[in-house]
Amino acid sequence: MIITVTLNLALDVTYQVPGVHWDGVNRVGAVHRRAGGKGVNVARVLAALGRDVLVTGLAGGPTGRAIEADLAAARLPAELYAIAGESRTTLAVSDTSASRRTALFNEPGPEVTPAELAGFLGHYDSLLTGADAVVLSGSLPRGLPADAYATLAAVAAGRGVPAIVDADGDALRHAPEGRPAILKPNAEELARAVPGGTPAEGAQALRGRGADAVVVSMGADGLLAVTGEGTFAARMPYTVRGNPTGAGDSLVAGLALGLVEPGPWPERLRRAAALGAAAVATPVAGEFDPGVYADIHPQIIIT
Repeated sequence: MIITVTLNLALDVTYQVPGVHWDGVNRVGAVHRRAGGKGVNVARVLAALGRDVLVTGLAGGPTGRAIEADLAAARLPAELYAIAGESRTTLAVSDTSASRRTALFNEPGPEVTPAELAGFLGHYDSLLTGADAVVLSGSLPRGLPADAYATLAAVAAGRGVPAIVDADGDALRHAPEGRPAILKPNAEELARAVPGGTPAEGAQALRGRGADAVVVSMGADGLLAVTGEGTFAARMPYTVRGNPTGAGDSLVAGLALGLVEPGPWPERLRRAAALGAAAVATPVAGEFDPGVYADIHPQIIIT
């Protein structure tokens, strides 16, 4: 079983529109509303690939109940921890015209108290029994310390469960302290966490602080992985056009599979990169296009 932790759960709303008029009225062609947050997106991809998953995180208020109801409707097993604050809503406006652009509007999320964090830590520790891997991803809600992911990764490591951390800012800078199996920043997040130097140097710096491996997603330029087996690059054979929202989450799902189905890093990277590309071809985060995955997977070049 793979546990995904989303501390800042959301109700994701996606508007598909045939062009955006910022100074006028926009007619929405299609609306999608469902439980979201990076860990939920990872869980959806893993479930679609046939893996046993468990979603956990912090949820509160009517929006939190809507998130829980949608997870149940999607048959995604969940053990959420209730808080007093209202869970957030995110909005993605996806242009379906030739431009194929997407704008994201993310609310900050609830204020979490120290007592609620302590309660969640006990809840989380109890869920680790029987877990094969943990995915810790997304933003931190207000009130949580910057080292929250480091703490959760360290708890998992103490139970012999490898963890992946996908975070930004101070949460990413502190994450290596928890000795996660994998850190997965994108290129911009890495540059903010380790200013100056090349992506390889930044990744090596994070690995030197405690992470077993650092995988950097670089959009159309593919992936860079600094690992105990060496440094690898995955180059994409072509660019997939569409909605990049959730591409990183599909990539993380592929990396999580690599923790529970051990294999050489080149093959783990190829699968993760292909899943990320296949997610771009779908309009909603948490999904991937099997046809794109099957086509691009064998063409990805690993050096």
